[in-house]
Amino acid sequence: MKVPMRKCTGCSEMKPKRELIRVVRVPEKKDENGCVISGGEISLDLTGKKSGRGAYVCKSISCFEQARKARRFERSLGCKIPEEVYEQMSAELKGSDEV
Repeated sequence: MKVPMRKCTGCSEMKPKRELIRVVRVPEKKDENGCVISGGEISLDLTGKKSGRGAYVCKSISCFEQARKARRFERSLGCKIPEEVYEQMSAELKGSDEV
C-alpha cells in the first residue's frame, strides 16, 4: 500500500501525511453580487478533512515556529496571516501534543 507523503513547511522534510498537521485556509464564499460573505479563515485541521488550501507542518512546536518566522504559511496559503491566528494555532498545537 502506498503511503501519501507531504513536506513539512517548517523543517522541509518529507514525512507520511498522517504524521503531520494540516494548516488550512477555507475558501471564501461570495453572494450573487460577488461580495465576500464568509471564508478565508485559517485554522489547524487536526482531522485532515476540511476543504480548502492546505499546508503541512510537523506536530512539533519548533517546526511550527520555524515556518511562522520564515512566513512559509503565508506563501503556501497565498494570504497574509494575522498575529492572533498564529497565537491561536500555536495554542491548539501545544494542546494537541498533550493528547
